[in-house]
Amino acid sequence: MLVESPPEQRAETAPAPPTRRVVRAFGLLVAVAILVLVALASIAIGAKELSLGQVWHGLFEDSGTYGDVVVAERLSRTVLGLLAGAALGLAGAVLQALTRNPLADPGLLGINAGASAAVVTAITYFGVTSLSGYVWFAFFGAAAVGALVWFLGGSRGATPVRLALAGTAISAALYGYLQAVMIMDEAALGKMRFWTVGSLASATDSTITQVLPFLLTGTVLALALARPLNAMAMGDDTAKALGADLNRTRALSMLAATVLCGAATAACGPIVFVGLMVPHVVRSFTGPDLRWILPYAAILSPVLLLGADVLGRIVARPSELQVGIVTAILGGPVFIFLVRRRRTAQL
Repeated sequence: MLVESPPEQRAETAPAPPTRRVVRAFGLLVAVAILVLVALASIAIGAKELSLGQVWHGLFEDSGTYGDVVVAERLSRTVLGLLAGAALGLAGAVLQALTRNPLADPGLLGINAGASAAVVTAITYFGVTSLSGYVWFAFFGAAAVGALVWFLGGSRGATPVRLALAGTAISAALYGYLQAVMIMDEAALGKMRFWTVGSLASATDSTITQVLPFLLTGTVLALALARPLNAMAMGDDTAKALGADLNRTRALSMLAATVLCGAATAACGPIVFVGLMVPHVVRSFTGPDLRWILPYAAILSPVLLLGADVLGRIVARPSELQVGIVTAILGGPVFIFLVRRRRTAQL
């Protein structure tokens, strides 16, 4: 569903009053504090509970105790959750601005579907079984679909509607391929079952090292696009009058979203609703200015992702519920609420 941004979001983004800027900056500090608390909870909570003292000891001292080993294992999981959450939040915010659809998410352009289809292909036809092996297939699958969507959407003449339609069509085709392969190959089904729901449980230092350069590149690019995307929110004619290069901005936005979402999906599997919910909620108290939306989304999206991961460990003890399932359970009702509220506001 494509929803045009309301007139007030297309109005020129005036500089915020000093008091409002101070409030926003203070809000960022509060968000960082919340993120730190959730990250500590992610390290402390699991099949074996750890005290804050044990967490501190495991992080800053190395004595080889059982608690220290647990902290070391959970630290990689927490770091990956921080990076993947920030990437999904930034990708969602960029895509919502690019498509002028506040209910868009990274799945809208088929990026998740491209990564999933590539991993299925790697497992079924190339015999790849390890995460370190298929993480590259997932990333390049996402990148290939991003490029294809850009081409089918009109390349230099791409519009938000064309991009959304191209992404939806490609997603449907790829998910059909994915299901067909998994049904015909039981071995692929067993190996893919864990990855396709989205999980942080397989996080390792190697995984983080492999995706970190892409995540950093995508983050820098997304933050640099705040001003030109703000100009595009006022309409194409106004943006051109302000000197914005529409084609370059759209191409770079597609690239940033593809790199961010592709790397996150490669490392964790497809995790839904994080890139939709957080930027949408953030916009409700920051306004339409992406110079604030992007930093808030980068901080609060990991809060949601790590919080869902912790919740999944608590509700299914001594086992755990994968984070992709938890975000889907939480995100479904929230998405329905957002759609109904927006529809009511337009009546």
